[in-house]
Formats: sequence, C-alpha cells, structure tokens
Amino acid sequence: LVASLARRDLLHPQVQGGHREAGARLLLTGVILAAGWGAVITLILSIAPESRLRGMLFWLTGDLSGTAAYGGALAMLVVALLLAMPMARALNVMLLGETVAQSLGVRVGRVRLATFLLASLCIAAAITTAGSIGFVGLVVPHLVRLAWGNDQRLLLPAATLLGGALLMAADLIARTVVAPAQLPVGVITGLLGVPTFLYLLLRRPR
Repeated sequence: LVASLARRDLLHPQVQGGHREAGARLLLTGVILAAGWGAVITLILSIAPESRLRGMLFWLTGDLSGTAAYGGALAMLVVALLLAMPMARALNVMLLGETVAQSLGVRVGRVRLATFLLASLCIAAAITTAGSIGFVGLVVPHLVRLAWGNDQRLLLPAATLLGGALLMAADLIARTVVAPAQLPVGVITGLLGVPTFLYLLLRRPR
C-alpha cells in the first residue's frame, strides 16, 4: 500500500523534488498508514474477549513460543537472499549517490522499488510467524557495517545470520530472566536495541 501511494517517489525521486523530499514523503506515507492500522489494532484489542488479550499482546510485542510452523518464513528468507544478492552491486553503486549510479547504468528507481517490496515481504513473513519484534532490523545492519564495512555482498548474508543469532539470544533471555514465566521477546530486543541504536546514531559525525 505504501509503495502504491508513493510509487512516483520510489521510481522517480529526482522528478518529484529530489531525494530528500521524496524520502520524506515516503516516510510520512508510512507513518500515516502505520497510525491508521494502529488504530484498527487498538479497536480489535478493545472488543476482543479477555481470554485472548494476553496472547494478542504477546504477539504485538513478539513471541516465539507459538512458532512451531516456521517453514514459510524460512522459505521466504532463502528466496529473499537469492533475489537480493544479484542487486548487491547496484546497491553498492547507489551509495555513491543516485546521480552517479544512474550515470553508471543503474536503474535506481527499479532497484529501490524491488528492494522496498522484497523487504516488505520479508517483514510480513516474519511478523505473521512471530509477531512484531522491533529493532533487530535497525540495529543489526549498523553493527555489521561497523565490523565489516558497507559492501552489500557481505552485509546482506552477515546481517541475516547475525539478526537470527541476536533474536535467539533475546529469546533465551526472555525465557530465563523471570522463569518459569516468560517475557515477550520484543521487550528484550527493545530494551537492548534502544540504547544501542541511540549510541550508533549519536556517534555518527555531523
């Protein structure tokens, strides 16, 4: 839905007022839609029977206890990596700027749209499997960049493996810190991710 509403900004940002303006409109479109769907989720919670509220709240913050069937998400992960790796060179070139990338033959709009759609499908598969677990996708790629640089050919598989390892560690903490009770795994990733992301954000040069 976001891609449909902001497709001109995704495909032709330079025509629509430049990369910054296009990025801002894309971001605002996502924020507005997220607010609307958040209202729908609140409505569902308000009318749901009390016996189901705990499970729904756990799913909203991430819960791996009910993920016995993970074949679909694993298949989506493999397919996404296979589709993303051929775009790694184009993504590396785009780091030099869209004008340079276009002059070198990269179809910036198509690469951006393909990346956007592929990431959206991965997020959908992850959330329908284990709920909404935040900060893994924000923090892990930055940590990988600090350790091994910004080459997408290495960054994509490394972020996939490190993201899975971080999620397993967070789930272990969630299951043991207040045992025999269990915390939502999204709480742990949030508590770890917020200070880490703020540190990474504030340490960057102006």
